[in-house]
Amino acid sequence: MKRAIVSVSDKTGVVDFCRGLVDLGFQVVSTGGTAKALREAGVPATDVSQVTGFPECLEGRVKTLHPAVMAGMLAKGTPSHRKTLEDLHIDYVDLVAVNLYPFQATIARPGVTEEEAVENIDIGGPTMIRAAAKNHERVTVVVDPADYAPVLEELKANGDTSLATRKRLMVKVFAHTGAYDTAVASHFGAHGEAGLPGVLFLGGTKAQDLRYGENPHQKAAVYLPAGGASGILGAMQRQGKALSYNNLVDMEAAWQLVREFDGPAVAIIKHTNPSGAGTDATSLAAAYEKALATDPVSAFGGIVALNAEVDEALAKRMCEHFYEVVLAPKMTPEALAVFAAKKNLRIMELGDTFFEPFAPFVAKHVSGGLLVQESDPRADEVRNGRVVTQRAPTEEEWAALDMAWRVSKHVKSNAIVFARADRTSAVGAGQMSRVDSARLAAVKAEDRKVDLKGTSVGSDAFFPFPDGLEEVAKAGATAVAQPGGSVRDADVIAAADRLGIAMVFTGRRHFRH
Repeated sequence: MKRAIVSVSDKTGVVDFCRGLVDLGFQVVSTGGTAKALREAGVPATDVSQVTGFPECLEGRVKTLHPAVMAGMLAKGTPSHRKTLEDLHIDYVDLVAVNLYPFQATIARPGVTEEEAVENIDIGGPTMIRAAAKNHERVTVVVDPADYAPVLEELKANGDTSLATRKRLMVKVFAHTGAYDTAVASHFGAHGEAGLPGVLFLGGTKAQDLRYGENPHQKAAVYLPAGGASGILGAMQRQGKALSYNNLVDMEAAWQLVREFDGPAVAIIKHTNPSGAGTDATSLAAAYEKALATDPVSAFGGIVALNAEVDEALAKRMCEHFYEVVLAPKMTPEALAVFAAKKNLRIMELGDTFFEPFAPFVAKHVSGGLLVQESDPRADEVRNGRVVTQRAPTEEEWAALDMAWRVSKHVKSNAIVFARADRTSAVGAGQMSRVDSARLAAVKAEDRKVDLKGTSVGSDAFFPFPDGLEEVAKAGATAVAQPGGSVRDADVIAAADRLGIAMVFTGRRHFRH
């Protein structure tokens, strides 16, 4: 009789799986709660203690770590191994179905204690599945309930699983235990020097191949951690073509920007830079119009992120333009029906995930390792900034400075953003000179007949010389927010006073490299 060891924390599908194994002639050996669940469902299960001849002890900490179990898993099918098992009266183990104590779910609970976390570090489970995976030439090991059905089908059809299947399951085991150990190490090493974790592992299992990377000759894929998808990768795609690598990068940029605002807000992103952003106290549709008006030419083929539910009327309006992705917490059924006419348009709903906290750290891969930094917080410093000019901003200018400053954080440096209280007016992004960014924004506004007179400007880093400030004044700006900190701050302040500009030093830079 073939033997299966089954011990699972996640009992999804386990009863039907074990019933199928018994029907195929397997003896199911199990532990604790799993054995109880099987018997209650009428599936025969042998307690592991009957196999080991040794009772569970230490409140269940020791139950499967015994030669009668481990030798049966690790023994190969060679004559010498067979004879050893016969001499020791140990039976082969042919299949292992184990998933681990829910450590990640435990530490995610508010108020979890260290003792609770430690008690949910699995020892026997990882040992068994690693042993079975090492011996995958002979043993089938299952850690994912999604594999129960295909394994049963293969056993029914062929009497055994194929070596290719066992290798695939073996890889899944080591990915599973690797992620599990990573979660433990990351949790207990969370507090390192300078507020950064002492231990940080990034990685996951391939969840989806993408059509290509940034360019067609580059392959790309999405990898997810053991905890599953979150953030934009947790969005539900309602329709449209498969997402591309560039779509996902732009979606992240749009999502990050639109969450700077509490009221109805819309951001339109092109190549990770905002082509426009708008807010309105009561109307998401009005916010959209303001975002679009900044630069409707650059918005072509862009990503639209909205921070509230999209209704039918707004969906119809957006369908007048070509976009790659529309991203929002929710769409009404009527809106989805309107979008359906544009079959290639990707419609993404995030639900409550839209408002989840940002990750505390961000990482960038460089040759040989990772650069890790704390996430950049909300750009809400303007109203607490220091007025350094003779003239203070008017209330209208304060509101416009707040808008310009929040958006400038999300523009590739050197960043210059002209804005009014509820919308961007022009964006200069990614130039090697801050003066060129100011000129570029002004030229784009002139081309699109957007009036910059009386706007306010956000500059993501300081003006190193007065020339950049002079350019934004020439374009019509009357107030500026910048971090300050240049060795020539006095010259820039003097130029602002000469030009009648109100200037605020925020004391914080939001540079985006």
